[in-house]
Amino acid sequence: MKKTPYFSWRNGELCTGCRLCVKGAKLVMFVTGLCSQNCFYCPLSERKYKKDVICANEWEIKDENNVEEILEEAKMCDSLGAGITGGDPLVKLNRTIKYIRALKKRFGKKFHIHLYTPLLLVTDRKLEQLYKAGLDEIRFHPDFTTAQYKRFWNKIEHAKNYKWKIGIEIPIIPGHKEKLIELIDYFREHVDFFNFNEFEVTGVHAKAMHDMGFRSKDGISYAAKGSEALAKELMRKYPKLKIHYCTAKLKDKIQLANRVKRRAKNAKTKYDKVTPEGMLVRGVIYLENMKPSFGYHVQLRKIRENKKQYSAILKDLAQLQKELKRDFNADTVVDIDKLRLITSAANARKLAKNIDNCAIVEEYPTKDALEVEIDFL
Repeated sequence: MKKTPYFSWRNGELCTGCRLCVKGAKLVMFVTGLCSQNCFYCPLSERKYKKDVICANEWEIKDENNVEEILEEAKMCDSLGAGITGGDPLVKLNRTIKYIRALKKRFGKKFHIHLYTPLLLVTDRKLEQLYKAGLDEIRFHPDFTTAQYKRFWNKIEHAKNYKWKIGIEIPIIPGHKEKLIELIDYFREHVDFFNFNEFEVTGVHAKAMHDMGFRSKDGISYAAKGSEALAKELMRKYPKLKIHYCTAKLKDKIQLANRVKRRAKNAKTKYDKVTPEGMLVRGVIYLENMKPSFGYHVQLRKIRENKKQYSAILKDLAQLQKELKRDFNADTVVDIDKLRLITSAANARKLAKNIDNCAIVEEYPTKDALEVEIDFL
């Protein structure tokens, strides 16, 4: 068992999907929040849980047929592959296949795509469709916590008919040692690798999990106490199996951080400065009625969905842009997503001497541009 540079542990080498993931080079393609399995530990948020939501990284895709938005996000992040996730992607199989084909067509055969799914909906016909669409790696999430947890395990046989990599990806839940050993012993002859995920007390069932006795290991993380110790114990028990223990810290500090840095290179405007963490520091001018306040991102989403209101605000921004150029010779660009004007921090400071609603903003370079800090001048 060896420690990786990514706050994780491994027996053997990482699979291709994981190697790209830790570089931040994988598009997270969330195809639906609908699922065939009801895991008590589901990590999805209320916004996604059991809802037919589509997201390419942080970019919510309103129209499932608007594949160009997905391809644009992959391009913005310089993605070298994609992880198809949910929910259960097999619930929306046609949609999943359409996205796999589109990504392969745009970025080529070397664009590596892996997919996560429970075993409940697996059939040979569905796997054949996924394989022919171009799927490179499939990761199964077998049930191991309910009364009839083994009833679909034999479906793993279907996956062995195709020339892709097969993995098992499961959370390492404290108190489930015996069932985890049973699962590993069953699947070890059928798969190429195992991914152990650090168990996290989060998502829609966080309170219920807390009531069951699960606790955070350090008070500042969602990672559960006891998960890491059990994962390492299992890895020592199976030293010859290819196993990667993926920690919560890896997801936050490595995967997301590296993807953010990759996107920052393409998302920045000529006015932005990029921090070492990949955040964008920029000057911003807001309309009086569009300043950030409680429920800001919800307000933006509702306005973008109202074409009449959205068009009116864009018109107001264009007028303000024209006035700033005329009166102060200030160059700006209209932010069509967050409905504001962007300029340099230096310009914002100069403009603040004469107009209101100027700020220096540090934010993520993602589609939703989540704010880290807003400093009104």
